[in-house]
Amino acid sequence: MSDKTNASRRDFLKGSTAVAASVAVASQIGIARTAHAAGSDVIKAALIGCGGRGNGAIEDSMNADPGIRVIAVADAFEDRVQGTARRLREKRADRVDLPDDRVFSGLDAFEKAIAAGADLIITATPPGFRPMVYAAAIAAGKHVFMEKPCCVDAPGYRKLMEANQMAEDKGLKVGVGFQRRHQPEYVETIKRIHDGAIGDVKLLRAYWNGGGIWNRPRKEGATEMQYQVDNWYHFCWLSGDNICEQHIHNLDIVNWAWAKDGDPKLAHPVEANGMGGCLQRYLGGNKGTGQIFDEHFVEFTYADGTKMYSQCRHIPNTFSSVSEYVHGCKGESNCAGWIKGETEWRFRGDGVNSMVQEHKDLIAAIREGKPYNEGWHGASSSMTAVLGRMATYSGKTVKWDDAIVKGKSAFPEK
Repeated sequence: MSDKTNASRRDFLKGSTAVAASVAVASQIGIARTAHAAGSDVIKAALIGCGGRGNGAIEDSMNADPGIRVIAVADAFEDRVQGTARRLREKRADRVDLPDDRVFSGLDAFEKAIAAGADLIITATPPGFRPMVYAAAIAAGKHVFMEKPCCVDAPGYRKLMEANQMAEDKGLKVGVGFQRRHQPEYVETIKRIHDGAIGDVKLLRAYWNGGGIWNRPRKEGATEMQYQVDNWYHFCWLSGDNICEQHIHNLDIVNWAWAKDGDPKLAHPVEANGMGGCLQRYLGGNKGTGQIFDEHFVEFTYADGTKMYSQCRHIPNTFSSVSEYVHGCKGESNCAGWIKGETEWRFRGDGVNSMVQEHKDLIAAIREGKPYNEGWHGASSSMTAVLGRMATYSGKTVKWDDAIVKGKSAFPEK
């Protein structure tokens, strides 16, 4: 994309950057003034992004801890944010403090929600907006839970990494919506893989193959921007394509399984090549309603030469699987409860609601003042998906370092 495009993106971000910078000055006086103080019963939360996942995330957070109080909600669309506010007031009356002047709509609504006095920001906007919301929240001294993917392009990844370091420096806690990392069967299985149960890892496989997702019709009178933001999954600048939006769960697991040394900043492939296409979306009656691919197949390579083969697809009545596999010199595993080979093992423990558990773990870290920053693997796994998309869109081998430095913004010029 051209320098003009990058300049347009900078102009788009300028307002949010200025707000974030001004709030950051105040936060330097002392994190305790803006972030939840350990030991307090109530944690004030603001929700940014009132779609299905946002409404789910705020419910999961309240179910995770009785001290969560919702004090602000924000969304680009007035009807959506008002619907969320109404539901919370009706169903969670004892858990909300939500006057009309803390119900925000518009593309700048996230700035208002961040400035509304919350301790914890829960963000579930379309992914394209996520890096700027996250960076602004961290600059303002807020703890953050952000849904995945955390970015859809290389500039977004760079912004994430800067914000992650700022969170570390400020002692802020960051959770990311990779709920599998909070499921006991995954935690125990991957620990055993790291401890050598299948020997040295030689090959990894990841799948998110299914029939497809929703497609919202254009509303009467909607502008092109309104239509694309409302139908965000189908536009690369907003969703990152299905390899980022859904398949990222599987990519995160195989990154985690490969990264025996545990450093999330290094838990990613170093290059990718692949192929993909969008024939089904054109033949299926949705021509002109979006721009993402139907399918991606990517061969990723890690720093030690290990290969990872990745499939994701939106085509009905085809082979479907949402799964991950790791193959070693002594056996294999599905990462989620069994190991076969020289070691035979199955997980026998109790399960949890992982989408609640991820909030419990974040809130416990906030209350106890313990280091907690899932933003690092959020960034690595998100950029892994972006790397794969860059390979399938270009048809070329793309190296991680080149993608980080040279990767262009996915945002539209206007």
